[in-house]
Amino acid sequence: MWGTPVPERNAEAAGREPSPRRAPMAVSATLAVNEEVARRRRAGLDTVPLGFGEAGVPVHPLLSAELARWAGMAAYGPCEGVEELRVAAAGYWDRRGLATDPEQVVAGPGSKALLWALLGACGGAVALARPSWVSYAAQAALHGLPAHLVPTVPGQGGVPDPERLEVTAVRARRDGVPLGAVVLTLPDNPTGTLAEPGVVAAVCEVARAHDLLVVSDEIYRDLLHDESAAFTSPAELAPERVVLTTGPSKNLALGGWRLGVARFPATDEGRALRETVVAVGSEVWSAPAHPVQRAAALAFTEPPELRDRVRASARLHARVAEATADVFTAAGADVPRPQAGFYLYPDMTPLLGNLGITGDPAGITDTTVASTLLAGHGVATLPGSAFGDDPARLRLRIATSLLYGDDSQREQALRGDDPARLPWIAAHLDRLAEVLSGRPRA
Repeated sequence: MWGTPVPERNAEAAGREPSPRRAPMAVSATLAVNEEVARRRRAGLDTVPLGFGEAGVPVHPLLSAELARWAGMAAYGPCEGVEELRVAAAGYWDRRGLATDPEQVVAGPGSKALLWALLGACGGAVALARPSWVSYAAQAALHGLPAHLVPTVPGQGGVPDPERLEVTAVRARRDGVPLGAVVLTLPDNPTGTLAEPGVVAAVCEVARAHDLLVVSDEIYRDLLHDESAAFTSPAELAPERVVLTTGPSKNLALGGWRLGVARFPATDEGRALRETVVAVGSEVWSAPAHPVQRAAALAFTEPPELRDRVRASARLHARVAEATADVFTAAGADVPRPQAGFYLYPDMTPLLGNLGITGDPAGITDTTVASTLLAGHGVATLPGSAFGDDPARLRLRIATSLLYGDDSQREQALRGDDPARLPWIAAHLDRLAEVLSGRPRA
């Protein structure tokens, strides 16, 4: 089934001279912009932080107490994660209509690590949405796997256009390196949109036709701006070939705790893939941190206090993302309305003159725009090309969740009816409006 090896990946086995050593890989763009914002702040430079996608809300006291309770657990645990965590994660999916046995679940030090292990275990070339999260293509490259960037249907971020995916699958097989997997992001980072059920269903049909593994990254699932929005997981439609990943890094803002879980198909192929991922984990991370697993087990049981926190977080993200989108729209940018999480993906083409960017349009890229915003105006963003987009499209990925301030301010933002009007958030939005409109700073 899945796991078709890429031909002649081993030069020596193929009777060829080994390729020159691969050039060092750069730090992930999202982490690099976060480090740059921190550097600017240490230097006393005012910065509007719209680059790094950290959830930006305080840790709930219930989870802090649970982590402290288990802090003495310093022994290694099982590679696949402690049973209590796997049972809790299975319950999490059960409550979302996906019956799950704990034996289908694997825990790792963040869903990012699990995604890396999955792509390597699967083998063949990888199809990704264009644009898509920065690490998917980079992880494929680390495994020596080709990554095919497939454009999305407008407004349907995170899921490749099914018709173009079909063409890509046929071409890849003809070229001798068939697709092994397609990665979806539901809801999406970088666009902040949610693909409609029909698009997800069509991708599942293409996956069946070409025997592809579907990896669905659903880390933002609990942060829909409209709780009644139609959400369809591919695991509902093609359960025999879908691996889901998630974790508490976004809904409960525990990114720094590094804990993720994956749900594998309840099939022979799914069990074999699970065993491979566990084996990889045993050699790379041994086991997730024991105290963090115990706290995450509590998180996945979703007690009322944590359900309330997730709802409050989703509301905060929605209101600030909408207010930020309004700033871009008022200045003339084309911005798909955000549907989940804390991301926007504006087209900056109409704003070049306001930003003082002139010259031959053919020579202007999204990196030019992002660099101008940061160096010239102190606004940190990321170019769409960091997510695999065409640099000439002049899209930027905007993350709004670090506008919330320090921990005490974040608590106020969570409780506020109109957080975008809080002084420290409003000040950032006012500054952004000045920059985008080309108004000189008072």
